[in-house]
Amino acid sequence: MKTKLIIYHNPKCSKSREACSLVKTEGREFEIREYLKNPLSEAEIIDLLKKLRMKAEELVRKKEPLYKDNYAGKKVSEKEWVSILARNPILIERPVIVLGNKAVIGRPTSTIEKLF
Repeated sequence: MKTKLIIYHNPKCSKSREACSLVKTEGREFEIREYLKNPLSEAEIIDLLKKLRMKAEELVRKKEPLYKDNYAGKKVSEKEWVSILARNPILIERPVIVLGNKAVIGRPTSTIEKLF
């Protein structure tokens, strides 16, 4: 059985739409999870971070007003970032593409090819 790709997707994001288009063009089956409508739990974020091989703060969208207004320049622990991301999915970088036990942030979209 083929491992299915999962795209953590925001349909309003052009990079996220590009990622979906690229995966379709490759002829791969994939599942879309609109993470703003269906937020990740803290456990799911921890699992995703392991697959991405990164710290929670690296997954944060630093250009978001919520980040700038509330978190920029502050010392935040890994555990706190996981909790913040679970409560505020808008802060999660996008798109994130998962295949099995690996994941990448699809910016630029060429990084997605690393999963294939």
